[in-house]
Amino acid sequence: MTTKAPTRLPELSRTQSIGLLVGIVVFITTLVVDLPGIEPAAQRMLAVFLLAIVLWVTEAIPLVATALLVILLQVLLLTDQALVPLEESVTTPADTFAALADPVIILFLGGFLIADGAAKYNLDKNLAALLLRPFIAGGARRTVLGLMLITALLSMFVSNTATTATMFAVLLPVLMALPAGKARTGLALSIPIAANVGGIGTPVGTPPNAIALGQLSAQGITISFLDWMLLAMPLMIVVLLGSWWMLTRRFIAADTPFEIDLETRFNTSPPALVFSVVAGLTVVLWLTEPLHGLASSTVGFIPVVLLLATGAMGPKDLQGLQWHVLYLVAGGIALGSGIGASGMDVWLLELIAWDLLPGTALIALLVFAGLAMSTVISSSAAANLLIPLALSLAIGLGLNAALIAVVVALGCALAMALPISTPPNAIAYATGEVPQSAMISTGLVIGAVGFGLLAFVMPTWWSWLGLL
Repeated sequence: MTTKAPTRLPELSRTQSIGLLVGIVVFITTLVVDLPGIEPAAQRMLAVFLLAIVLWVTEAIPLVATALLVILLQVLLLTDQALVPLEESVTTPADTFAALADPVIILFLGGFLIADGAAKYNLDKNLAALLLRPFIAGGARRTVLGLMLITALLSMFVSNTATTATMFAVLLPVLMALPAGKARTGLALSIPIAANVGGIGTPVGTPPNAIALGQLSAQGITISFLDWMLLAMPLMIVVLLGSWWMLTRRFIAADTPFEIDLETRFNTSPPALVFSVVAGLTVVLWLTEPLHGLASSTVGFIPVVLLLATGAMGPKDLQGLQWHVLYLVAGGIALGSGIGASGMDVWLLELIAWDLLPGTALIALLVFAGLAMSTVISSSAAANLLIPLALSLAIGLGLNAALIAVVVALGCALAMALPISTPPNAIAYATGEVPQSAMISTGLVIGAVGFGLLAFVMPTWWSWLGLL
């Protein structure tokens, strides 16, 4: 299928023009200025990192274009094909381009195909009717609370990405039935927020949790499944309820009409039945990931193969997927891997005289670092970068290593201010119902609340309970 060729380039707004100029200046300046104590590869990566932040925040160019620019610049600056060669390259083009086929991307591919298939066969509308029947009588705000509680509960045991993909497959017709405007934005935001927050509740809920436990285990420190839940569940509940209150008061009026057809009329044609079986199998495998051990990304690829092989979905369905969102996530993944490979992360952490800081200030800085880094790169990448360094710092200063690892992991998981901050955010952004300004403002408030609780409240609470 061909599209009509544009006759002129898009015009930039004042903010976009300033953002583009600032990004270019910051990029070039960072490359050429002599920064103390930083290796050449790390300085080049810092230039890419700062450019990406400016372009993503100002949307000077499309978000997906910035994501792909990050990958291209890393190939041209950090690999053995660098335009100005390094004494020793820190990565290869193949490793950098591998972000485009990262397991998270594969998971997205399966989730998007299921979502599109559910719409194609009207399965999503019927499932939404069944799901909402117990909640719809309680009004719009109570309905959103029920949806967020269900999403958070699933996200405690399933990857937050898979949970979000599944919930949006069910809720898309509900979203479209709402009046255009704030109500749609509020509902579309509620799902990724609930998935992100719910994921902190168990060790398997989100990758930063598992990364923290793995790093602690390497140091001979063990936190059991139940202990993690005791640590994280109070924080999860407070942030989840606070997020629901903020979303409903800001976006969803109490009298918002939910015009939903609760009558179910399932498609029983052979292709529809095949799709339903495959989609159901995929969801069950996502929900039982801790039992069978198959990674959610591997499970996500199963429906792609089966649906295309059986003809329940065709090449045109595959062509119509939200590929720009997949590339957007890939850019965040590549940025995280580049920061680690170049040594930029070490340079950033060495800028501060940690041993001169009080314990509370140190914890606050580490939580802030986790939130800030996870806002612009994937939380998994940020946790992989920060937690080992934070643990080394804690051990060197004689601090509670378990406490440091837990607060950094939870800080990383609570960052959700940009579409590239977490895969659930990217899925919500792909609906077209969430302006980036709304996502930024909401995510920053949640991040600020999480920062305050993690830095100044939860350590004392855990100490009183004897958990850490």
